[in-house]
Amino acid sequence: MGTPEISAYVLESLLQHGYQVVALISNEDKEVGRKHLLEPTPTKQVALRYGVPVYQPHRIRLDHAWLSTLQPDVIVTFAYGQIVPQEVLDAPKKGCINLHGSLLPKLRGAAPIQRAIIGGEKTTGVTLMQMVQAMDAGLMYDKEEVEIAEDETYSSLQLKIAKAGEKLILRDLFPYLNDELPGTPQNEEEATFADKIKPEHEHLSLCLDAAALVRWIRGLSETPGGYLMLEGKKLKIYQAALVNNLNEAPVGTIVRADKQLIFQADGGQIRILSLQLEGKKKMDAASFLNGQRDLVGKALL
Repeated sequence: MGTPEISAYVLESLLQHGYQVVALISNEDKEVGRKHLLEPTPTKQVALRYGVPVYQPHRIRLDHAWLSTLQPDVIVTFAYGQIVPQEVLDAPKKGCINLHGSLLPKLRGAAPIQRAIIGGEKTTGVTLMQMVQAMDAGLMYDKEEVEIAEDETYSSLQLKIAKAGEKLILRDLFPYLNDELPGTPQNEEEATFADKIKPEHEHLSLCLDAAALVRWIRGLSETPGGYLMLEGKKLKIYQAALVNNLNEAPVGTIVRADKQLIFQADGGQIRILSLQLEGKKKMDAASFLNGQRDLVGKALL
């Protein structure tokens, strides 16, 4: 059970290592582009290449009667994206296990990878765990730690998490099926939560201090991409760096726009390295500045 790229990475690894995947359960395909064409989910694209049957219930809590015909030994889940009902958890002979993108009990919830960057964590990882009705609260079977680089983005950390998840499942799936992984209960007192990233979070807050603002930019890059407004248009910022701790202008003011694009934040100045103005292509700041005049003094909102 899984939907995005990180899940597709692990699915393909299981198939390449000879596991008999009887089915993929994915979220529904989404419309993309101006023509609103339906694009198969990343996991579905892998499944179709390998001839694996695909099920895409709109709400699995209401639509899962077909699962009994598959007679699975175990369900492996990684970033599926829906709450799974108890009837599904009980269907496999060996239950359901989940690869969760954090070192539990820290960062339970929908957005552990993004929130690790946003929160300034130095390390994160993947936990192989038992799926239960409570969110990410089951027994922990194994963990794989991942370092978070200073310039880490959501996209780059996703790949590290995918590789860690692959390593975990290949190491632990047979021992789990042979009852050789007893599992460790989570300490509820240490639990923290990684709330879902919502559309309103994409509009970057200039109320944040400069260092926190850079972490938000990294945590939203490249998808969905955080933005500020420039003269009524969205300016998505994909890569940025804190350059100093100066306070020389009102927060949001562009203070340099020659070979570098720098704006004032709260407690420091931020250099924008990669961006995309609404209606334009993504580009580096130098290319953007070639087509702009008189930006110094203008406000990012």
